[in-house]
Amino acid sequence: MSQKAVCIKLSDFKTIPMRAFHTTWIAFFVCFFGWFGIAPLMPLVRADLGLTKVQVGNTIIASVAITIFVRLIMGWLCDKIGPRRSYTGLLILGAIPVMTIGLSQNYETFLLFRLAIGAIGASFVITQYHTSVMFAPNCVGTANATAAGWGNLGGGVTQMVMPMILAAFLSLGISESLGWRLSMVIPGLALFIMGILYYRLTKDSPEGNLGELRARGLIKEKPKSGRNFLAALKDYRVWALCVIYGACFGMELTIDNIAALYFTDQFHLSLRGAGMVAGLFGLMNLFARALGGIISDRWALAGGLKARVSFLGMVLFLEGVGLMIFSKMMILPLAIGAMILTGLFIKMANGATYAVVPFINKKALGSVAGIVGAGGNVGAVLFGFLFRAEGISYSTAFFYLGLVVLCVSFMSLIVRFSLQEEKEVKMEFEIARSKTLELEPV
Repeated sequence: MSQKAVCIKLSDFKTIPMRAFHTTWIAFFVCFFGWFGIAPLMPLVRADLGLTKVQVGNTIIASVAITIFVRLIMGWLCDKIGPRRSYTGLLILGAIPVMTIGLSQNYETFLLFRLAIGAIGASFVITQYHTSVMFAPNCVGTANATAAGWGNLGGGVTQMVMPMILAAFLSLGISESLGWRLSMVIPGLALFIMGILYYRLTKDSPEGNLGELRARGLIKEKPKSGRNFLAALKDYRVWALCVIYGACFGMELTIDNIAALYFTDQFHLSLRGAGMVAGLFGLMNLFARALGGIISDRWALAGGLKARVSFLGMVLFLEGVGLMIFSKMMILPLAIGAMILTGLFIKMANGATYAVVPFINKKALGSVAGIVGAGGNVGAVLFGFLFRAEGISYSTAFFYLGLVVLCVSFMSLIVRFSLQEEKEVKMEFEIARSKTLELEPV
């Protein structure tokens, strides 16, 4: 950890850790644009392709289902070839289905494109891996949560911007059917350009790229990523965090997908109005996820790793309560307020989860990040089945999910660390803090 950053300087674009920090959150932001660009346009797509509620539910499930497997692969690839090449390949390949989803002519082809686009969601694992290897223990929770939160902000901005892009095409006299198809080309181009920039602007670690480190003799062998992956699979804490992340990030993905439809159907808002309201949920990532990481780092200062886990369980419990309250709000202003309150706890729980992940197994960091990240999408898939059911209203589904999250919050009690692990992290924490004090002006 000799060259890891011990503090976050947002004005710094030159050092390797901070350049990676800024590049990776911007890349993740762009990925959200591609991943959920179609979501605010779904009322229009539903009418154009004649989709039923079940079919819409299936497309929502498809958009997050494939991400489960790709996140596992990306975690393994980060350990093996590094985050720089992994992210570059994902961005460039992911741009293709985003730009071509407009070729859909029926439910089946649209479903396949939504499935392919879902692979872009694996970008989250690379973002968290990259910031985890760049920052020291005293600020890694804040770095992870801020980078992911600002990236997730793309989900909220997308809800607001995509209807505007559509409106711009419609103002040129283009039909609605062609308009939503052309609108998706914009986020696809952004993904392609970002892929090139990521390769040029980042390095795999504070010391350099993996190839450079091997050439200098700092890495004598290729990492035993297969063995590390198996070690991650055998750690029960990984699976506990996997379920926990399914309950928080899985819920975020579900709301990103369903919010525009929910406010259109429940409160009869226009496409743009529903997009603006749904966008408020995503915009909270500007601070809420980072807040979860910041508080986790502060609690860890006094209580160590145990305090990080306790904080995670607390915000997850509050998320469950918030969901049940939101489900009962039938007046628009109250529903918006309840959604924002619930969103605060959801995103803080996201940040708190990945403030714990870097300390589970450092040798298999990519694998741990991939498995836990995949859990978020497993949760979204399972939640999606509830929203596609004909006999269950969206509001009832939210209430049931609130109960589920309440139960899952108690799983944080089984995430434990040995005295040796606590001691090692405390020592690293103190070293990082001493370096931070040295950087401060006298």
